[in-house]
Amino acid sequence: MTSSATYPLRDERGPMLKAIALGLGAGIVLAAPLHLLLEGASVGANHQLVNPFSNWTGAGAKQVVILGTDVGGGNTDVMYTLRVKDGVTELIQVPRDTYIASKRYGALKANALLAYGGPELVKQELSRQFGRPVEHHILINLSVIRRLGDSLGGLEVDVPQRMLYNDNTQNLHIDLQPGRQVLRGKDIEGFLRFRHDGLGDIGRLDRQRLLLRALFDQITKPESLVRLPSLLTAAGKDMKTDLGPMEIGGLITAMAGTRFDAKRLGGRPEMRDGLSYWIPEWPSPETGSGSSSSSDGAPKRYSFNF
Repeated sequence: MTSSATYPLRDERGPMLKAIALGLGAGIVLAAPLHLLLEGASVGANHQLVNPFSNWTGAGAKQVVILGTDVGGGNTDVMYTLRVKDGVTELIQVPRDTYIASKRYGALKANALLAYGGPELVKQELSRQFGRPVEHHILINLSVIRRLGDSLGGLEVDVPQRMLYNDNTQNLHIDLQPGRQVLRGKDIEGFLRFRHDGLGDIGRLDRQRLLLRALFDQITKPESLVRLPSLLTAAGKDMKTDLGPMEIGGLITAMAGTRFDAKRLGGRPEMRDGLSYWIPEWPSPETGSGSSSSSDGAPKRYSFNF
């Protein structure tokens, strides 16, 4: 068994990240008026400048798994698959207790996959279960959501109930009143992590969808796309992915203007061998789905770990 410590979230390319952020920022600002950038349109007879991300929007059609770890980086508290298809940004929540019958490791919970085999094992098992390839991963520390939310001016959500919880061992202090409000800083993280309302993990998944919708609404605004380089810089050392910066920009560009559809993987809770699992109802395999190749006409991919 490989310890989760094998996969720390390290800032290995800080100078390169800053250079790319500056380059992307300058390219976007100098390229064209924003509404033309988003549409990929040319700008006048003497300027043929377009949205620098428009040629990379094919990344959205590929399925990406988003893995969120706690502040310590050891537990996978959040697992989503994401893809953009037919005008819809589709997010599927995979509950952390989802039962996985791994060919290599036997029965385990979905949140243990990262510790056993890193992002590659997560993609391998989800590809097998979904019946379609999960080709890329984005591994983030939950503190990234907090920083992104702050960079976007906060996230507006309707807090469904009073949330009060303190855990000094985790330095986790949650104190939220019900009602619509803009969450910032540690309140964003607290809203994501709270699970002491009698609903446990299911209630936490429901709140994640509320916050992710708020994040989707904010990050796909035109003014946010212009600030994408600074948002990537804000993620810093707590984001690691096999997508390059231009692919991430293309993914967000593809998401803009789509309908947001976030749902939880169907299933039911069940005890097996003394452990509580979420017994999933995996979607039917898609016909003709298979691993994509580099000859599909998409732009060449440059891997980059933030």
